[in-house]
Amino acid sequence: MPESIVKASTASADAALLREVAELVVSALNLEVSADEIQPDEPLYGDGLGLDSIDILEIALVVSKHYGLQLRADHEDNHAIFHSLRSLGDHIAAWRTQ
Repeated sequence: MPESIVKASTASADAALLREVAELVVSALNLEVSADEIQPDEPLYGDGLGLDSIDILEIALVVSKHYGLQLRADHEDNHAIFHSLRSLGDHIAAWRTQ
């Protein structure tokens, strides 16, 4: 199995990383909720946190810069990556360079 697949499937975000990512999301989007109010498994889109595609793009830019990883708009897994705070945190844990 390629190393990248093993790495991606075994890494998961710990509570500290989830908190850090939640704080980045709140700060980047100037949300009127605190990082503590964002539930790790709550959807980021629509009925969950209520973000739209522009918000997700903003988060992708901040996350890419902060953690030194590439998030491309045409990536086939974007829907899964940005499904929830936990899925985004797990992706960061697997692929971060900083």
